[in-house]
Amino acid sequence: MTKILLVEDNEMNRDMLSRRLTRNGFEVVVAVNGQEGVDLASAERPDLILMDMSLPVLDGWEATRRVKADPATAKIPVIALTAHAMAQDRDEAMAAGCDDFDTKPVELPRLLEKINALLGSGG
Repeated sequence: MTKILLVEDNEMNRDMLSRRLTRNGFEVVVAVNGQEGVDLASAERPDLILMDMSLPVLDGWEATRRVKADPATAKIPVIALTAHAMAQDRDEAMAAGCDDFDTKPVELPRLLEKINALLGSGG
């Protein structure tokens, strides 16, 4: 089963997204702040990470940089999730090492397309 690490501090977003991903056949591991996300990426070795950018303790940009800097987790694809939809936000996320970018509120079909593209399963 494909394992996704969902790093999201908003309980409502976290619950909704993890339920919907589980219904779509993914195993979901949850972190509620950036540091926990970095730690779980290392411990769980997920197939993909969904990273909120506005996180407590360690923001999503820094958490992504740390995941990508660790040889053990560097190849895990990261999709940035953010309410900020400006081109600059996308550029910042990509510069931090994110492999893709999606805006909130999350549109599940669009997000699943991005997840499948990064995992090479093509949908």
